[in-house]
Amino acid sequence: MKRLTGKSLLMILSGLLIGVLAAFMVKWGNPANMGLCIACFLRDVTGALGLHRAEVVQYLRPEIMGIVLGALAAAFAFREFRSRGGSSPVLRFVLGAFVMIGALVFLGCPIRALLRLAGGDLNGVTALAGIIAGAAVGIVFLKKGFNLGRAGKVSHVSGLTMPLIMVGLLILAIIGPAFIFSSTTGPGSMYAPFGIAIGVGLLVGVLAQRLRMCFVGGWRDLIMVRDTYLFGGIAAFFVGALIANFALGNTHWGFAGQPVAHSNHLWNFMSMGLVGLGATLLGGCPLRQLVLAGEGDADAAATILGLIAGAAIAHNFLVSSSPQGIGQNSVVAVTIGLVFTAGIGFFMSDMAAGARRYLWRLTGAARLPSRVGD
Repeated sequence: MKRLTGKSLLMILSGLLIGVLAAFMVKWGNPANMGLCIACFLRDVTGALGLHRAEVVQYLRPEIMGIVLGALAAAFAFREFRSRGGSSPVLRFVLGAFVMIGALVFLGCPIRALLRLAGGDLNGVTALAGIIAGAAVGIVFLKKGFNLGRAGKVSHVSGLTMPLIMVGLLILAIIGPAFIFSSTTGPGSMYAPFGIAIGVGLLVGVLAQRLRMCFVGGWRDLIMVRDTYLFGGIAAFFVGALIANFALGNTHWGFAGQPVAHSNHLWNFMSMGLVGLGATLLGGCPLRQLVLAGEGDADAAATILGLIAGAAIAHNFLVSSSPQGIGQNSVVAVTIGLVFTAGIGFFMSDMAAGARRYLWRLTGAARLPSRVGD
């Protein structure tokens, strides 16, 4: 009870608030069931920069910039800004790309999976099952010593690079130069007023930084160590969004005909399994990566660049899904992602050393003496 009245209670209240705000962001102009989707919004930013040419998903979403800058402000205010990096940045880049590919095959990140379910889209159940399964596989690797390496102190320039990039994107969003693409139809043409979007982003960034909020880490901690702290935020977020959607009349139950969604259950599960596994190995969901970048984590910045690259790949190589179904190359891309991500989990854990010892026994024990003196 003491814990419930402390930081855990703050996590629950914050989750409720962000869930309500995410639902209201739809009322204020964001796409249906997409009030706050980190993967979708990074995809839109990617398109706005011309890195993909899917004309219906191009917009510089202020929420993304606001989250990073809100986390930066909170980190500085509470003296938690630490410039750090060097923990396998290239691997993090590639893992980030595969996480984004998985999210765009489902059409949403772990946050949007909850928002879709809170809006009545039952395809969110399959997605959540995939996230949990992926996290469970990741936990196996974590228990076997998986580690991407130790991060070390780096220059403040490195730690501030991603926040400065976000400042630059924010300026471009305000100025609106001709070389920035902006959708005239589709989800990219639907957005909340700039002031509301940046305000919500800043608030989410501050709260997520202070509370270490993570929409995959909650499932990881619940399964791995029975810790309900982060999961409390996930559950409260869903409840807040559900209540707000009911109040707004935005809940429509079913599988078919949901906004920006498809009902391929197998690949919804598999693609979000890739997201759950990748995020577990990376140490956090896309939201968490934005917050970590705001705290000065250059490795999280590399992951964000990977997420952007993944969005470009998904739309340029016919991987991303649409309301009509999964993309032409979705199955191949998700399968490669699962194999690669599981391979990284295996080879960067003690499981690889155990496999080598086993193979040595199979191939060498018959030739080598079993004990000294034989």
